[in-house]
Amino acid sequence: MPRLGAHMSIAGGYHRALEKGRTVGCDCVQIFTKNNNQWRAKPIGPAEAEQFCSTLAATAICEPIAHNSYLINLAGPDDQLWQRSVDAMVEELRRADLLGLRYVVTHPGAYTTSSEEAGIARVAAALDAIHAATPAVQAKCLLETTAGQGSCLGHRFEHLAAILAAVAEPQRVGVCIDTCHIFAAGYAVQTADDYRATIDEFDKVVGLGKVRAFHLNDSAKPQGSRVDRHAHIGAGAMGLEPFRHLLNDPRFAQVPMYLETPKGEHDGEDWDLTNLRVLRGLVE
Repeated sequence: MPRLGAHMSIAGGYHRALEKGRTVGCDCVQIFTKNNNQWRAKPIGPAEAEQFCSTLAATAICEPIAHNSYLINLAGPDDQLWQRSVDAMVEELRRADLLGLRYVVTHPGAYTTSSEEAGIARVAAALDAIHAATPAVQAKCLLETTAGQGSCLGHRFEHLAAILAAVAEPQRVGVCIDTCHIFAAGYAVQTADDYRATIDEFDKVVGLGKVRAFHLNDSAKPQGSRVDRHAHIGAGAMGLEPFRHLLNDPRFAQVPMYLETPKGEHDGEDWDLTNLRVLRGLVE
């Protein structure tokens, strides 16, 4: 059975995300280690880290990972914002390390007023600077595929390949594939042939060995819309079939997969619980 989970809130303490995750049936969880819309954050204390680790063992949750702040833009041309983003990403990795998290997911960023080529070079330079500042940190960056809104990089597999090719320590960087994002970016995944062709293309351009996580989200917008709007599993424009193909692909049997679908309740049941049950029902 694939390892399935969801992004969980750290309200009340980091360990609460694990407890809540176990309640709704998560095998794995993703968290923010700080407020995702603020630059600064209170340091993680030893007691908090210890409680997180002990709860991790008690709940048997595996593969907890983090997503970085949405303020970070590693591709931007503005030197001040770029340096602030690099510093913030360094802090994200250090915080993840304190909690024993293996990965921190980040969007490659937006090149805004520059160009695609300049943005890719900027991301690679940022990752080099981040790695230079964290030689002893075990947590690694995962570049996330994106829907392609505005000037955001990552909506073509070639963007990720170019960044990885330019980074001095590519072994410290992996990829997180978001199902909604690649669909919105224009990649076909509905039929078995579509799915196979898209995954084969990713393998040819980037390499399946770089895939360390999946975000499982349906899309509220149609294929190729380049609009990032998540929907509940099977309730969006993708439908259930793409998830059936993915969950039964033996190449990804050991890759953890995390929901980022809207929170709330459905017919009195937590939506995460519903979505996880739907996903598990697709496993043959």
